[in-house]
Amino acid sequence: MAVPTVRKLFHLLTDDDLSPEQAVALIEFAAQLKAQHRAGEPQHHLLRGKTLAMIFQKPSTRTRVAFEAGMAQLGGHALYLSTADLQLGRGETIADTARVLSRYVDAIMARVFRHADVVELATHASVPVINGLSDLAHPTQGLADMLTIKEHLGGWNGRTLAYLGCANNMAHSLALSGALVGLSVRIATPPGCRPDPEIVQRAQQIAARTGARIEVLTDPIEAVRGVDVVYTDVWVSMGQTVPDEVLAALEAYRVTPAIMAAAAPHAIFMHCLPMFRGQEVTVEVADGPQSVIFDQAENRLHLHKALLVELLSDAGPGVLR
Repeated sequence: MAVPTVRKLFHLLTDDDLSPEQAVALIEFAAQLKAQHRAGEPQHHLLRGKTLAMIFQKPSTRTRVAFEAGMAQLGGHALYLSTADLQLGRGETIADTARVLSRYVDAIMARVFRHADVVELATHASVPVINGLSDLAHPTQGLADMLTIKEHLGGWNGRTLAYLGCANNMAHSLALSGALVGLSVRIATPPGCRPDPEIVQRAQQIAARTGARIEVLTDPIEAVRGVDVVYTDVWVSMGQTVPDEVLAALEAYRVTPAIMAAAAPHAIFMHCLPMFRGQEVTVEVADGPQSVIFDQAENRLHLHKALLVELLSDAGPGVLR
């Protein structure tokens, strides 16, 4: 009798859990699955009989629907688990939750407030754990954004993205994902909300391999001058507070038509959503011809599907095995 192959346990907690080669291959696989989906080619056989547990400490539109719809399209099943649905809400430990869920499901996705929580889940789980968002990173969004950039600009090498606003989990993932694929990233923030220096250092080390450049600036005009992508996010992330003086300083980082005019003529505008039109970005930019925000949202679905197939099936290119 043949001995079954033991699959390597892989967790995606931050973008740089992937190597540059793995990141590029995963994004290319997502593009392939997207093309198949649009052509109406059946994909339900890829994860038939597989189950994904989705833990949500924070509510979501894109993360929940993209993972749940993705599992359905691949023939699997997703379980939505808020903290009210779990004994976590009554004091059960994260470690025990990870051990129990590992006996029931094939993978766990968690959207959490503290990055330490998703790390603890992965430490004690015997199935793959995916970070669906934490206060440190948002890797599934960052990787999906790289797919969107490639679709609109043809590639990443020689291209630059400027992120304006408080350096949050999204800025961290853009720096890491950009570095992985060879996209240069400039993060422009007020002094009161700079990026995590360890994340910047990690991104710069990867960028040295891929030919990208990771910079942290304060002048928003300098940051966007000549860039190919202008990116922003909400000024105050869910569950966080920002001092009034930082909010006042962020006024200079609002993405306006004047900011977009300083970028390259072909530049695209990106935002991970949800957004507050009129705060971090004006309506003219958010809903203007350079905006690709809904392409970004769609590509979450295809990146999630590629990641799930890679983690749970032999049908992918095998970059995580």
